[in-house]
Amino acid sequence: MKVFEQIARQRHWTEAETMVLDQVRRVADEVVAPNAGGFDETATFPRTSVDALNELALNAIFIPEAYGGSPVSYRLYLECVSVISEACASTGIIYATNYHAMGPVVDHGSEEQKARLLPRIAEGGIASLAITEPSAGSDATAMRTRFTPDGDEIVIDGGKTFITSGDVADLILLFGKWSEIDDDRAAITAVVLETDAPGFAAVRNERKMGHRASSATELSFSGCRIPRANLLGGPGDGLRLLLASLNKSRPSVAAHARGIARAAFADMVSYMNERSQSGRRIIEFQGNQFMIADLAADLAGLETWLDHVGALIDSGTEDIGVAASIAKMRASDLAMRMTTEAVQMHGGYGYCADYRVERLMRDAKITQIWEGTNQIHRQFIGRSFVAK
Repeated sequence: MKVFEQIARQRHWTEAETMVLDQVRRVADEVVAPNAGGFDETATFPRTSVDALNELALNAIFIPEAYGGSPVSYRLYLECVSVISEACASTGIIYATNYHAMGPVVDHGSEEQKARLLPRIAEGGIASLAITEPSAGSDATAMRTRFTPDGDEIVIDGGKTFITSGDVADLILLFGKWSEIDDDRAAITAVVLETDAPGFAAVRNERKMGHRASSATELSFSGCRIPRANLLGGPGDGLRLLLASLNKSRPSVAAHARGIARAAFADMVSYMNERSQSGRRIIEFQGNQFMIADLAADLAGLETWLDHVGALIDSGTEDIGVAASIAKMRASDLAMRMTTEAVQMHGGYGYCADYRVERLMRDAKITQIWEGTNQIHRQFIGRSFVAK
């Protein structure tokens, strides 16, 4: 593991950043990881783990100080996501989704909206991001949820599906189409829904392969009324806001997948050093060493690439779409491959729930699908090299 220790040392965290990471690691080790299996088995919201993170005021690290936050670098935020996700992927994505939903409010909200909404999240509120619909996944322009202006209010009709934390959220960043704009792309608009709004309902939670402790909820809006003051930007600004926010949420999803990959690699190497067959530890077989070498090299590359993307964002670089897609694609592909090999190296035990690698493999799969399927990312990355 020395190569990863060397990478970690090169991050040169400040004393304050090290203190934050030490606290997150302590909670991950003492609270989040020990409870992860039980919450997964019962498919229940990991309240104990989320409360422990809130005791650290961890939501505050992506909220500006003026609105109750204690902001840190984006690079440090990514490391926190990975540490939490390494301990429990469900808790990791619940935490990261708070940022995915509120990041656009931080970057594009009015002063009134920030002052009114962001302190609720900084104090431990749960946020959700609602884009996907049954007929609109990677193609957001196909969404049908409708926003109709009515004086000082907006009336919402439609539905969303697969919405992380949709049943427990306090605030939902919701994308739909403005009724007075005919063009499918130009009509996309964003609002912040406070979940006590009349006409809103969390209908049901999906039964999922992985991330069982993190809900994927079907939402319904039937004549749902919210204040027009909750309109983010203006009518038709939604697609611009969505594309800008993806450049920050995709590295965050990559950090989540990195956490899963780290956990699988650590479990696999530990088991291979303990388990013997034919008089040798299974890590001593050359073929297995080749596999470990490839995975270690890819994980080391992912570690340094995510640091690179985090530094780009911290420096204010705006043209990072391709770099963010590379991070998401590579991290999620590696998480799936790493967990598959970890199960294989555990043999029959890897297929049993007594070992964490079984859960890690189930958790890894969705990372290749959400936040844009990896097929979409490959197309986007490849297209960027086409000469103009």
